[in-house]
Amino acid sequence: MRKSILLFSIFFYSLVSIAQTNPAIVSWLQNTNGTKGRHYVNGNSTPIQDNDLANVQQVSYSNSWAYIKTNGIPSYVTGPFLDGNPSIATTQNAIFKVSLNPLQNTGTPVNTTGGNIGLFINGVALFDYRDGVSWRNATNSLAGGPLGGFGDGVWNRDAVVGELKGFDCSKGHPAMGNYHHHQNPSAFNLDLNVVSTVCNLYTSDGLYVIDSTRHSPLIGFAYDGFPIYGAYAYKNVDGTGGITRMKSSYVLRNITVRNTNSNGATVTPGPAVNATYPLGYFREDYQYNATNTNTPDYLDEHNGRFCITPEYPNGIYCYFATVDNKWNSAYPYVVGPTFFGTRTTTKVNAITEPVQQYTQPLPVATVNAISCNAVVFSNQKAIVKTAYSSTASVPYSGGNGIQYAIGAVTNSTGVFGLTATLQAGTLANGNGNLIYNISGTPADTGMASFAINFGGKSCTINLKIIEKASCDFCVVPNPIQNNILKLNMAADNKINGFWIYDVVGKLVYQAVQPDVKKGIDISRLPKGSYIIKVIEEKSNQVFTMEFVK
Repeated sequence: MRKSILLFSIFFYSLVSIAQTNPAIVSWLQNTNGTKGRHYVNGNSTPIQDNDLANVQQVSYSNSWAYIKTNGIPSYVTGPFLDGNPSIATTQNAIFKVSLNPLQNTGTPVNTTGGNIGLFINGVALFDYRDGVSWRNATNSLAGGPLGGFGDGVWNRDAVVGELKGFDCSKGHPAMGNYHHHQNPSAFNLDLNVVSTVCNLYTSDGLYVIDSTRHSPLIGFAYDGFPIYGAYAYKNVDGTGGITRMKSSYVLRNITVRNTNSNGATVTPGPAVNATYPLGYFREDYQYNATNTNTPDYLDEHNGRFCITPEYPNGIYCYFATVDNKWNSAYPYVVGPTFFGTRTTTKVNAITEPVQQYTQPLPVATVNAISCNAVVFSNQKAIVKTAYSSTASVPYSGGNGIQYAIGAVTNSTGVFGLTATLQAGTLANGNGNLIYNISGTPADTGMASFAINFGGKSCTINLKIIEKASCDFCVVPNPIQNNILKLNMAADNKINGFWIYDVVGKLVYQAVQPDVKKGIDISRLPKGSYIIKVIEEKSNQVFTMEFVK
C-alpha cells in the first residue's frame, strides 16, 4: 500500500513539474469567466450573442501529452463572411491530443493537408494555404471546395488570396461551422496596408496585435507539436541581434504561363497569368529560395527555424505567422507546405490515460514602475491632531490591464495615527494612477510615511503634517458637529456661493450667498468625506477644502 502511495506521489509531482514549465500546457487561453462567442450578420454591426463557450474549456496532461478541450470558438466577434458563405462559427466540441515532446521528422517531409493542421492558443483551428479549389484544365475553370466538383489538384488556389472577401475582421472564416484562420490572426484594420474594409462596420480584436518592438507572443501549436509565434522575433537563433520581422523565403516565380512547376517539370496547364489570375493566386506560383546562416531572419521551407524565445529559453524549432513589410500576410502564412516535425496531434473522442488537470492561475496585476514622488493628494492640508481624510493618486507605468482588489491597510510611520488603503480597480494597459484612501488623526507634526507595494514594485508616500494655523477660509470644527457646517474666515470676507461634492465628484449641496458664519444645516447629507468649494466675493477667488461629517 505504501509503495502504491509512493508511486502515485512520484507520478503526481512529476506531472506538476511538467505543468509548471511546458508551454504546451500553460499557454492556452482558458475560459475562466464563462465568456461566450458572438457573431455579426451582414447588415447589422451589433454582435449577436451565441450560446457556445469561447476559447479553451479545459487543459489536462500526462507525461507525454496535453489534452485540449475546446469548442473552437474565439472570444473575439466572428463574421460576417461577405462572399456568400452561409456558415457561422459553431461548436466543435473537440479534444485535441498535443505532444509535449515534439520530434523532428528526419525522413521524407510530410505535406500539410486540408483541414486542421494546427491549433491556436484560443482553441481555434489553423488551416494551411488551400481552400480545396484548384484549376480544372478540361473545363478551363476553377472547381472543388465551395465551388463543387473536382479540379486537377495541380494549380491549387491560395485561400488567402482567393477568399479574401470571405474573411471577417480577424481574418478568419468557417468551413461547415469549423471557424479557422489560414494566416496571421490579427485584425485587418491593424495592418499597415489595409487590404480589406470589413472592419469598418464589423470590428473585432483578432487573437493578437503585431508589435514590431518586442518578441511576438506564442500564438499556437502545429500538428507536429512545435510552437507557432507571431511575426517578430530575435534576429539570431541564439536570441541575440534585436527584434526583427521573420521573413518567408518563398518568392513569386517569374512566369507568364502556368505549365511547369517550380522545379521546371512540365505539368497540366493552368490559366495564364493575367488580371483575373495574377501571380500569387495559386500556391504553385511560388518557389522556395534556400536561406542560410547569413540570413537568419529568413525562414526554412517549413516556414520556421530554431529559436530562443521567452517561453523556450533553451531553444526549440518555431513556426511563424509571416507578414510582409506592410504587415499583410505572406505565403506560406504559418506552417507549410510541409511539417518540420512528425505529425502527432490528433482529435480524440476521450482521454484514455491518467492525467492531471491544469488550472490556469488567475492573472496578476503588474506594473513596470510606481512613482510616490509624483503623488497627488486631494487634501493637501494635514493638521496635527485634526481628523484628516484624502485620496492619494500614485502614478504607475506599464500596467497590464488586470483587475485588482482592495489593498490591505498600511499604517503610517514617522507620524502615527493615519492609514492608507488601496482602492480596488483595474490597471490601464500602460500608464495610470493607483488611488489610496488616507484617513485618521495625525498624532504629531512632521512627516507621515506609508510604505506601499504593488505589482512587485515599492515606494513610500510622504505626507507633511503641520501645526494648526489661522486661515482665510477653514471648516471649523472639522469633523463638523451637530450637522452644522461653519467656515472660519476674515471679518471682511464675503461668500458669493458654495458647492459641496462627495468623494466621487457628485454635487450634493449648493447655496448662493449663504451665511456660513452662522452655519449651514447639512443634516440631510450622510456621514462621510466631502469637498466644499467657495467663491470669495471681492477677489472672485475659489477656495477648496475637505471636511468630514
